[in-house]
Amino acid sequence: MAEMINCIIVDDESVAREILENHLGRIGSIKVGASCKNAIEAFRAINEQQIDLVFLDINMPGIDGLSFVKSMTRDIKVIFTTAYREYAVDGFDLRAVDYLLKPISFERLLQAINRFVDESGTQRNDRVERLGTEAGESFYVKSDRKMVRIWLEGIRYIESFGDYLKIHMKDRTVVTRETMTVIEAKLPADQFIRTHRSFLVSVSSIDSFTSEVVEVGNHEIPVSRGYRDQVISRLEQV
Repeated sequence: MAEMINCIIVDDESVAREILENHLGRIGSIKVGASCKNAIEAFRAINEQQIDLVFLDINMPGIDGLSFVKSMTRDIKVIFTTAYREYAVDGFDLRAVDYLLKPISFERLLQAINRFVDESGTQRNDRVERLGTEAGESFYVKSDRKMVRIWLEGIRYIESFGDYLKIHMKDRTVVTRETMTVIEAKLPADQFIRTHRSFLVSVSSIDSFTSEVVEVGNHEIPVSRGYRDQVISRLEQV
């Protein structure tokens, strides 16, 4: 069994931290020791815990990610996470394990972690494994003042309206105050497809499709122009 990898997340954006935590929660042998909104919190976490790996945003107020790495006195590996491609050269100059551009896909994150495992040598000779797209995988959302478990195999499609989402299940509909971006990050990309900025659909639930709609049971879900080529290409391969 692979040795546990202890990591922290450092990013001033709460949504970015949540997406990364959700991704990491689907990977074996990963423990998130702290989720920090700035460098001060990160320094505290590093001093209080034995940390192997830092997922670090670069563009942060106060002490930015590059300055943070230069200030570290312990030999801790870093994977940079940022929305700005122009920082890549600086990141690799600091011998970062990898440099991830936001939005970060699960598959790309997994590659970065396995690069960390490979660079760690004999101390970690097992590559990390994905925990899931197996039947039975689930996550929680807040709905009606409680945390409700959502089983992936039960989702038919997800609909955005205003500040809320409707998660349409096989047997019920759950309403939650979440963003589509956060929910999409919790879902395996090989099982769900975005058809519209307001709709995310389970591929296995699609009964038929045209260039304008996909049909899930007796529901017609729109396919917008921006997603049309991606949807058609993906569904023609199913």
